[in-house]
Amino acid sequence: METGSPREAGAAGSADAPGTTDGTGTTDAPGTVWAAGTAGAEPVWNGLPPGLLRMRRMLLSVWLGAVALAAGLLPGLLAGPAWATFALLPLAVLAWGRRMLGRNWRSWRYAERADDLLISRGVLWREETVVPYGRMQLVEVTSGPVERHFGLASVQLHTAAAATDATIPGLDPAEAERLRDRLTELGEARSAGL
Repeated sequence: METGSPREAGAAGSADAPGTTDGTGTTDAPGTVWAAGTAGAEPVWNGLPPGLLRMRRMLLSVWLGAVALAAGLLPGLLAGPAWATFALLPLAVLAWGRRMLGRNWRSWRYAERADDLLISRGVLWREETVVPYGRMQLVEVTSGPVERHFGLASVQLHTAAAATDATIPGLDPAEAERLRDRLTELGEARSAGL
């Protein structure tokens, strides 16, 4: 089982150069399939679509834009124009947050293996969740109003142990439904064999 990021594996192109290839036809662009090493030896990782990153950045911009407006307008009107510089603090957080959202988005990936589903995420603290198909009790596809506006859906996996519940956010609705159907089918087949 692989741990770490595609950048550490060295088999594929650099994660900083979207669309690069290692000569075997596998790409390392965010939101596309990534295969490391020899065929069949490593899982085939799928990234999240760029719509999730656009949605999160838009939400961050809306909220911090409103905070910047309030932080500049209220002190500027009440205490004087020099105090309006407080608006720069939320704008600095906005610039930093947009970069961090990009790093977080690139860290999310999932892979379907023969007996389980792998979900990997995290930049500083990497987490890799392994969900055996035979332990899945419920697979849900959810999509709130903002997600629907951006054409996204999330897949929520429920197992007998709450600690192994997992979510794959920001998928295309067609991929989310395909994944739900496949995981349900594999879960039923594996649980029947228990």
